[in-house]
Amino acid sequence: MPEPVDAWWERRRASTGRPVPYPVGAYRDDWARYPVLQKQYHPDLNRGIALSQVPLAADVWLLWECDSGHRFIATPEEQRMRPGRERRRSTWCPTCSERARGRSPRALPMRPAAAVAAEAAGEPLPVAPAPKPAAPPPRRARAKPQRTLCPNTPALPVGEPFVSSCAPAPASAAEGSLRAALVERIAFDLAQNAVRLAQPFFDHLEAWPDLVLGDLRIAIEYDTTGRHGLEHVGRREAVDARKDRLLRHAGWEVIRIRTGGLAPLGPYDVEAAGVSGRLVDRVLDRMRDVRGALFVDAYLRG
Repeated sequence: MPEPVDAWWERRRASTGRPVPYPVGAYRDDWARYPVLQKQYHPDLNRGIALSQVPLAADVWLLWECDSGHRFIATPEEQRMRPGRERRRSTWCPTCSERARGRSPRALPMRPAAAVAAEAAGEPLPVAPAPKPAAPPPRRARAKPQRTLCPNTPALPVGEPFVSSCAPAPASAAEGSLRAALVERIAFDLAQNAVRLAQPFFDHLEAWPDLVLGDLRIAIEYDTTGRHGLEHVGRREAVDARKDRLLRHAGWEVIRIRTGGLAPLGPYDVEAAGVSGRLVDRVLDRMRDVRGALFVDAYLRG
């Protein structure tokens, strides 16, 4: 059960035997993956405790304030997992998110007004009562609907690269720059944009890496946090990890280029600031680590 930040801090002091259980900066690298949350968190609203002193998995109520001035209480995990399918900055704030959908804001388990009043009075942040468990639905209502798979995926062997009519267009200019830079250094089929999977990935038996190097069985992904810090974090990071597992199960390896402070997900991922000649060299080195220098160098141009 989450607890108020002051009670949590005192309990951590007692359990660690230190006046400062976590020094400032202890979790800075972890929170760097969530630039929007760094802006929404204010130490003065949380007993002077810096965000870099809070573990990402801490079961503690924290007070957040969005750019519009809305204050709300949520645990670190609730905030990290808040972005869903929407690609708007408002998805980080429950009030802004509801208004963006044209709905009246829902009552939260802990009302922002109550939290603000407690903060002003110097009292511990209130804790919401545990919700009563809902009655289970009738057995027939819990029947799992059958998954409908896209019929456009060709009947190819698992792991076979191909040209998919369902694959989305490149999402960023950086991805196009990376593609052009790699084409200058290594030969691969630019038309291929999908890999046949053994298990469904959402509604398809195929995955669409940013770059498909079919002969080498290597998929390259270019990950950024996006304009509002929503991409490849929270639930979407979990989706990335699942996609990587399905590709590896199909006999492929994944190299993710992680920018904007995103931490590596796999053993061959590369952290970078942007597309450059040095980045291409590092990606080629990772490819050699995956498939061997003799095999990869056979595809180099010149």
